[in-house]
Amino acid sequence: MAELTISGNTHPILKGDYASEWMGVEVVALDDGHATIRMTLRQEMLNGFGMAHGGMIFAFGDTAFALACNPVNPLPGEDSNITVAAGVDINFLKPAFRGQVLTAVANRRASTGRSGLYDIQIYAADAAATPPGTAPARRANTDTTPAATLPGQLPADILPGELIAEFRGRSRTISKK
Repeated sequence: MAELTISGNTHPILKGDYASEWMGVEVVALDDGHATIRMTLRQEMLNGFGMAHGGMIFAFGDTAFALACNPVNPLPGEDSNITVAAGVDINFLKPAFRGQVLTAVANRRASTGRSGLYDIQIYAADAAATPPGTAPARRANTDTTPAATLPGQLPADILPGELIAEFRGRSRTISKK
């Protein structure tokens, strides 16, 4: 299964999530209403034009959306509910190619009652800038203090690559069946 790399624990929704496991999704950061994930594009994720299949980019954004919508540690009473997509829109801005590392940053924009609104930005960076098993390339920084960020955002010194898609999700919390 895809592992939560920041604490060694697995997010509950990734247990049994064979699609995210197959995609090679790696969780970079999680917080209430926020998630950052990444994966490397493989040959079997490409379309007939040799670029990332739109469905792969969509599925990747959808995983970030789901992680941002559902708490890692539900409060008492919340464990009988799940939050799912009520609707989504995606805008593809640029193509991505085999070997590139995709990074998705999901952030809650609004929440009221059982409904929520989330924005997910998806970036692509060349693998040379992001060696396998490492964080995305970083800008030179002589200060050893970690860069301050908002939850779900990459530190300012990380270069996630070029923005390739914008995903907007509308969520709905429902009873677990």
